[in-house]
Amino acid sequence: MNVLLDTCTFLWLTREPHMISASARAILDDPTTILHLSQTSVLEMVVKHRAGKLTFPQSPEKWIPSRRAHFQIEDLPLDEAVIYLSGKLPDVHRDPFDRLIAAHAIHSGCTVISPDAELGLLGASRLW
Repeated sequence: MNVLLDTCTFLWLTREPHMISASARAILDDPTTILHLSQTSVLEMVVKHRAGKLTFPQSPEKWIPSRRAHFQIEDLPLDEAVIYLSGKLPDVHRDPFDRLIAAHAIHSGCTVISPDAELGLLGASRLW
């Protein structure tokens, strides 16, 4: 299964794994699951770090790739098709980062691992 980690799921996996649901944990622990992190999430974390809303033990450009490598999470590059798709999704969720993550999941055929039910309302396959 190909999964896309929501930003909060990535942060919880790397910092507070007890926050992840048992069913999501089972998917994440399955050796056949391929984990992805959208560049949208990287952008979101950098923006929140810059605003003082998110701290890391190292600079984001060191810490995020180190955690991706440690947890064997593949980078999922953002391309224009995903950006355009995010603008066509239903108006049920206005957060631009979540809209991009949902569009990225749809475009790449991944299931989003997220507690945010609104990602499913945007049309993304979601598990938690």
